[in-house]
Amino acid sequence: MGASLMARNIFNQPPRNETESGAPSPTPPKAAKLPGSVGGLRDSLREITANSIRDIEPDQIDMDGLRDRLVLEDSSIDELAESIRKHGQQVPIMVRPSAQPDRYRIIYGRRRLAAIRKVGGTVKAIVRTLDDDASLVAQGQENNLRLDPSFIEKSIFIKEMQESGYKPGVIQDALGLTRQGVSNHRVVIEQLPDGLVQLIGPAHGIGRRQWGELAALSVKVDLVDIAKEALAALPDDTPSSEKFQAVYSACSSKARSDKKPPTRGLTSVINDENGSSLGTLTIDEKAIALKVTKKDNPEFGQWLEEHAEATLLQLFIQWRNKRGSGS
Repeated sequence: MGASLMARNIFNQPPRNETESGAPSPTPPKAAKLPGSVGGLRDSLREITANSIRDIEPDQIDMDGLRDRLVLEDSSIDELAESIRKHGQQVPIMVRPSAQPDRYRIIYGRRRLAAIRKVGGTVKAIVRTLDDDASLVAQGQENNLRLDPSFIEKSIFIKEMQESGYKPGVIQDALGLTRQGVSNHRVVIEQLPDGLVQLIGPAHGIGRRQWGELAALSVKVDLVDIAKEALAALPDDTPSSEKFQAVYSACSSKARSDKKPPTRGLTSVINDENGSSLGTLTIDEKAIALKVTKKDNPEFGQWLEEHAEATLLQLFIQWRNKRGSGS
């Protein structure tokens, strides 16, 4: 974890998963100071006592905020639900009051909320009155600590934050990234076609370089069509990182096979009325080249050198006039 994230961290680092033992409210550190744009988070969890953790009915909580994970309802939700059924909810979620009475909007803890909805009963929640910026920072930081989102999940989160109008400083605080770090994520996601990431999934362990190389192939081949074909041959439970490798391999192979060999120029010899060579004319996909060897035709070569520009201009005017007349 980078120093910038530690400097902006607003809550204690919780256990990595619900099965870890220990009291739900560890001894908190000193309150961390935050930029003024997210001043609602200046209070640390030290000020949140047991009385501020409420039991709330899950159906009173609305799924709110931007998407920060590609996969929510997966097998891990069932595993988490079973752990909560056996050991109880060890770590609370965080919500904020909604504009509607007795309703709340989730800030973080979407997986825990989904698991408790499967188990039944109330959910333990910290209720904080935060504005949109502060809620986003809390969501991003908690996910970085607990879930370790993949490169492409962070990229999608950044894209959605920017498109929703959040300021650069808030986005950087939410993910603990520098301005350049945010730019590195955005550059890659902007090159990827719609739907490709959803086909592959979060692909943990696949970083910026690999996603960037796949994105670069989008100018050569149809990534989505190739991905669908490649993934159709894989078992449904294939990990998303392996899906990425299969898609990248298929797209790279297609790009190499589609690369056309260089076209060799077609060269013809131009002769005079007596059959003597005047020069050669070479035509390829890039240029038309006329070559006259001065050694064979020194006088003509000298004349052509003096009149080449005027002659080429005259031919151009002649072509333009014929095109304009429709002949």
